[in-house]
Amino acid sequence: MTYCVGIKLDAGLVFLSDSRTNAGVDNISTFRKMIIYEKPGDRFMVLLSAGNLSIAQSVREILQVEQLKEKDSDSPITIWNATSMFDACRVLGQAVRHVYDRDAKSLQQAGVEFNVNLIFGGQIRGEGMRLFQVYSAGNFIEATPETPYFQIGEYKYGKPVLDRVLTPETALDEAAKCALVSMDSTMKSNLSVGPPLDLVVYEVDDYQTDKVVCIDMQNPYYRMLHSSWGQKLREVFDSLDDPVWDDSHTETPLMAGNSGRSKPLRKITRPEERLI
Repeated sequence: MTYCVGIKLDAGLVFLSDSRTNAGVDNISTFRKMIIYEKPGDRFMVLLSAGNLSIAQSVREILQVEQLKEKDSDSPITIWNATSMFDACRVLGQAVRHVYDRDAKSLQQAGVEFNVNLIFGGQIRGEGMRLFQVYSAGNFIEATPETPYFQIGEYKYGKPVLDRVLTPETALDEAAKCALVSMDSTMKSNLSVGPPLDLVVYEVDDYQTDKVVCIDMQNPYYRMLHSSWGQKLREVFDSLDDPVWDDSHTETPLMAGNSGRSKPLRKITRPEERLI
C-alpha cells in the first residue's frame, strides 16, 4: 500500500508521497512513488503512483517515450512537447492503456487485478497549473477550486485535515505542513504506509523547483511536527467537555429533547416484541 497527495493552490503545487511497498507482513520494501519531469523555463511535471508496483513502474518508463497520434498525418505528442497539461495527461492515459494491452491478460490469468492510480500535475509555459488524477483505464479527472487536491492509496486517515485546512488561497508552506500532518496521521493508523517521504513544492510560473526533499524519521522538522501534532490533538481533546448524563446543569446537554424525526432506540424487552 502507499499514500500520495497532490495539492493545487493559487500559489503553486505541493506533492507528497511515502515509499513503503507491502507484499505481506514479512516482505516490506522501499520504492519511491514520485518522479519529476522538468525542463527549466518550459515545463515542470510530477507523477505520483499507487497500486501494483510493476504496473506503475512500467507506466513511468513508457511515459518518457510514449507518443500520442490521433491521425497518421499528425505530429506525435509527448510529455516533452505537449502544449498543455491536458495533452500531457492524455499521453499518460495512453501509456496506461499501453501497459494494460500488454499485461492485463497475463495478470488476470495469474489472479492479479490490473490496478494503478496516478496523480499527475504541473505547468507548461503558456497556460496555468493543472492537476489530474488518472485511473486504471487511462481516463482522468481534473482538480477544481472546490476540490483542490487528490489522494491515492491509503487516503482515508489523512483526508480530514486536508478538508478542514485547504482552500485555493492557502499558502504553499502551510499546504506543505498540512500534507505532512496528513501523512503523519496516515502512518500512525496504517503500517503499510511508511518512510522515507518525498516532498516537492512548486511555485507558480517558475517551471522548475529546488524545493525537493527526502524526509526520514530523523528529520528535525518532521520529528517536531509528529510530536507537536499528537500533543496538540490531545490538548484540544482534553479541552472539550465530557458528556453529562444526569440532570446536572450544563449549557451543552447530551440528552436534550428530541426536536427532529429521529428518536432514541427502543429497547426490546420481550420475545414477542417487534422493531416495527
